[in-house]
Amino acid sequence: MIRSMTGFASISREDAGQKVAVSLKSVNHRFLDVALKAPQALASLESRLRALIQQRLTRGRVELMLSADTTQPAAREVVLDEPLIDRISLALEQARAKGIISGGLTASDVLRIPQALEIRVAADAAAGVESAAPLIEAVVDDALTALISMRDTEGGYLRADLDSRLATLASLVDQIEEQTRAGQAKLDARLRERLAGLPADVAADPALLAQEVVRFVARSDIDEELTRLRGHVSHWRVLADGPEPCGRKLDFLVQEMNREINTIGAKAEGPRVTELVVGIKSELERIREQVQNVE
Repeated sequence: MIRSMTGFASISREDAGQKVAVSLKSVNHRFLDVALKAPQALASLESRLRALIQQRLTRGRVELMLSADTTQPAAREVVLDEPLIDRISLALEQARAKGIISGGLTASDVLRIPQALEIRVAADAAAGVESAAPLIEAVVDDALTALISMRDTEGGYLRADLDSRLATLASLVDQIEEQTRAGQAKLDARLRERLAGLPADVAADPALLAQEVVRFVARSDIDEELTRLRGHVSHWRVLADGPEPCGRKLDFLVQEMNREINTIGAKAEGPRVTELVVGIKSELERIREQVQNVE
């Protein structure tokens, strides 16, 4: 299949007092590169989320931005440092016995003592992050589905453009074959005409000369290159119609097509061969640029 590597999705959901928001963005990359941005409290989920992405995508730089909050106030607990208060009370009693101070330790005094009283999130509330894991994974999975849908849509546009360029390339290949056939025929006729004009005392065995003409003309034969080039085009269409992402394979095929057309340009005879070769190489370069967007 031809699927783009570019896409974006954003999904949020609330359930059982938890609110999860996920944004996914993907751009071109040679391999799959995943970057996660999430609160430190969710660090334990990172490996699971990476695995989830790797199961659904094969190429592209993917950025996942995740936030998770509770929609209800978190339960809190008040912790009094009793050993500290006891030591402070003992010190105050000793001071009163010496007449340094008077009066007892009051509640307002305790509130003003640093670290004597702590208000913090209850232990069971802090464990809520782990309980939100199923919701987080479900939202990430939905965001991946939306991202892939957008990449599929973009891939449809890429497919239309690539199919058009591939059809143009195939047409140019047919023209090169026609020009080469005509060029070989003209070359053969020109050589035979020149050999026929040789003086009798210079001319060698006619059969031997004929063999040399055939051998010389055969040097410009490009049947093998055309066969391989058309085979690459056929393989391309099979990959594009298949169920698997094929960006890297298409990139390889473009390289192979370039190799064949370079050989054709060096061997082929014909008045328009050079022009057609330049046209094919130009089309292949445009195809190569588009293939860089394919997963």
